[in-house]
Amino acid sequence: MSAYLEAEHEPVTHELDVAGLKVTGELPKALDGLYVRNSGNPKFAPKGRYHWFDGDGMVHGIRFADGGARYMNRWVETKAFKHEREAGKALWSGILEPMTDERMVLPGGPIKDTANTDLVFHRGQLLALWWLSGTPMQLSTKDLSTVGPQKFGGALKGGFSAHPKVDPRTNELVFFDFSIVREPYLRYGVVDAEGTLVKYEPVPIPTPHILHDMAITENHSVLMDFPLGWDREKLALGKFRIGFDRATPSRFGVLPRRGGAADVRWFEAEPCYMYHSINAYESGDEIVLVGCRVRDPIPQKRSDREGIARLDNIELVPELYEWRMNLKTGALKERQLDDLPTEFPKTNELRQGTKLRYSYNPRLSPRSELMFDGLVKYDLSSGAKTKWESPRGWYVGEASFAPRPGATDEDDGWLVTFGTNAADRASACFVLNAKDLAAGPVAVVHLPQRIPLGFHSYWCAGA
Repeated sequence: MSAYLEAEHEPVTHELDVAGLKVTGELPKALDGLYVRNSGNPKFAPKGRYHWFDGDGMVHGIRFADGGARYMNRWVETKAFKHEREAGKALWSGILEPMTDERMVLPGGPIKDTANTDLVFHRGQLLALWWLSGTPMQLSTKDLSTVGPQKFGGALKGGFSAHPKVDPRTNELVFFDFSIVREPYLRYGVVDAEGTLVKYEPVPIPTPHILHDMAITENHSVLMDFPLGWDREKLALGKFRIGFDRATPSRFGVLPRRGGAADVRWFEAEPCYMYHSINAYESGDEIVLVGCRVRDPIPQKRSDREGIARLDNIELVPELYEWRMNLKTGALKERQLDDLPTEFPKTNELRQGTKLRYSYNPRLSPRSELMFDGLVKYDLSSGAKTKWESPRGWYVGEASFAPRPGATDEDDGWLVTFGTNAADRASACFVLNAKDLAAGPVAVVHLPQRIPLGFHSYWCAGA
């Protein structure tokens, strides 16, 4: 059995809605909103080998109000989820299994769109998203039940990847769509403040790659084209396996917010991969991008070193990194900022696209499964960092930043994250003062069931 089906990753089978949760410490009265986190949680026993990214989407949420907390969780009822529920068994095999003829005729394609990866809150709508670019699924902020697909009045003809960005100044939702099997391999889109899809067009790239994130500044968007895609030698033999092309540079495409393919300026950098960016901003003639860079995601020789997180043949050793792209000269400069392995970064979303001082990154645990054993607060101006280690035996996830109402300081607010202890079969929600991370949680909300570790989260203020 896959390690991503056991212990801290063991799926849950019940959907709950429980108010009046037990709290150790004291929840801030000003903490008012909905914290949600997406995760892979298969409803049925998987067909064949299981990858962590395969599971059906399940969203766990905590609603905070008046110093109290309510927990709820729901599966994301995608078209594929409903199809399997009707059949009473898994119909799709996962991404580790061959693309057989049987898979090709499944409704929606050979890979199940699970909407299990990310979440975004835009115009009062909560959307669940998929890393391979699927159909956004709208969820109710009242109980997390599935409202249905969001295709923006039918204008969205293709996919919508995980990790879109909401501009807090214009309330635009900026996103991309990609494919590794058919052209166009990349599309760029913008949804305006009224919910209208005003931009959605192909951006030509020479080779299909697995793309994961993007970034925005006040006036620009940054697309990312990293050389992680089909292994060319295996593909020539008719086999589908992911490979990393060390002979191909990484590329960053900068374009104006409402620009198109003709406006993209590409900057080349050292070959690498990056799952998650932290932020981008404008500094004079430069676009500055900060993120969690993986130097070599698929080493030619598998490392024997213990404590490296692995997802199949991918090794995850992410480090804080910076790229500076000069729009006037066309030059790119890059540098490593830290060597501590951290990932799943979050920031104060109200300052998205401007120069940020703080990033909040979970710290990778020295285990072969991808797990986090604490949080790191980076001061991106000074290079200093503050750490909070989760209690012994507990592993946490991505921590969303909940700003204090009326705050003027960037870090005036709270970090909210879920944690799980497999030995005790217990889970909790940790609330920490972002200004004093090292002090530990101001409150721990005890959940009514153990939940698995998951992927990405979002803070929905006042939802």
